[in-house]
Amino acid sequence: MSEILKSNTAVPMQERKPRVAVLATFWGATRSHADWLVNKLIDGYWWQGAYTPSRVEVVSLYLHQHDTSLLGQKVAKAKGIPVFKTPGEALMLGGKELAVDGVVIVAEHGAYPTDLKGHWLLPRWWIYNQMIRVFEQSKRSVPVFNDKHFSFNWDEAKWMFDKSREMGFPLTGGSLLPVYYRKPEIELDNNTPIKNSIVVGAAPDEGAIFHCIELLQAFVERRKGGETGVKSVQSIRGPEAMKWIESNQWSVKLLNAAAAHLNLQAGHFQDTPRTNICVIEYLDGTKAAIIGSQRSDWTYAGEIEGRNEPAVVSLLGFPGPFDQYHASNAQPHWITEMMLTKKEPFNAERLLLSTGITNFYMESNWQDGKYMPVGRRLETPFMNISYRPTRGAQFNKGERPPARPYIRGFDQ
Repeated sequence: MSEILKSNTAVPMQERKPRVAVLATFWGATRSHADWLVNKLIDGYWWQGAYTPSRVEVVSLYLHQHDTSLLGQKVAKAKGIPVFKTPGEALMLGGKELAVDGVVIVAEHGAYPTDLKGHWLLPRWWIYNQMIRVFEQSKRSVPVFNDKHFSFNWDEAKWMFDKSREMGFPLTGGSLLPVYYRKPEIELDNNTPIKNSIVVGAAPDEGAIFHCIELLQAFVERRKGGETGVKSVQSIRGPEAMKWIESNQWSVKLLNAAAAHLNLQAGHFQDTPRTNICVIEYLDGTKAAIIGSQRSDWTYAGEIEGRNEPAVVSLLGFPGPFDQYHASNAQPHWITEMMLTKKEPFNAERLLLSTGITNFYMESNWQDGKYMPVGRRLETPFMNISYRPTRGAQFNKGERPPARPYIRGFDQ
């Protein structure tokens, strides 16, 4: 008996990797978000200049649009991952209670309709609600990642966030842009006295402008006093958008600073006759705008009290979605960190605010069934969400991954 005890003591048991269930809408193309994210959770990712083996185990998969998700089925077969018919079965591994240590929801892409206002009617809330039912039935919960915004509907989004607080599980998600490579490689300090901010980048629809809004929030939440919440949101589209820029000199200054940073001539962005702008006013008086442009990389510019020149940061060299070089490497890193530490990598309140801004931007141009290029300024007193970020820099740095195909276990 003593020899057995000695042997067990001398060889410590290897810690089991957190088991993760993936609930996806569609995995049928190499540009699917599921393909970008899940492959790296299975096979590892590129973080801070080096390949990092996976520290989680993907143990189940649910595909809402199963019949057209042939690539996802093929990956699952190659990796020995069972595909279940319902979200609940994937979470319970075919049993009667929650049997995983974390959930990754990738409800992006697929053959889903858009409504009159441009909302892409992805079933994010429906999938999330199926998960909550399992949590409630099992009387326990686990960390959850929700790709992109919570929902196209504010009430659904708020319910999703509130459930995480009610049940006590860590929640993260959002855009990959805040954690992508930056030029220069800087992060604003907490309590930076930011006065006004812009993000300029491709923002032609709901999905794209959410990326811009999430990037903006990752900077402006670090302002003096922390995040205070959003007072109003307004959408302005077409020629009137340029008139708004010209009437707000702080936005002209920041646009010209962004152009200079990108080695473009002053006035480059103002030369776009038809664009779209999301105007945001915060409860502490801070102002910001998303300025849509197809002729730039995503760029943040902020006017900071006491500095002569704006702070400007770009996401340069953004690659295509078809190889390991793609931006999604940093997201799987922070998903993994949350699964291991059971702590949110950033305040989930940021994702809720980004979702709300996106929702009300989409609503602004419509009233009583009529479209208006100059949208209504929508007051949002219910978005009085305040917090102080405590995180340091979270974006990827150093040498970038080689341009090579994903590791899928089979030839493309």
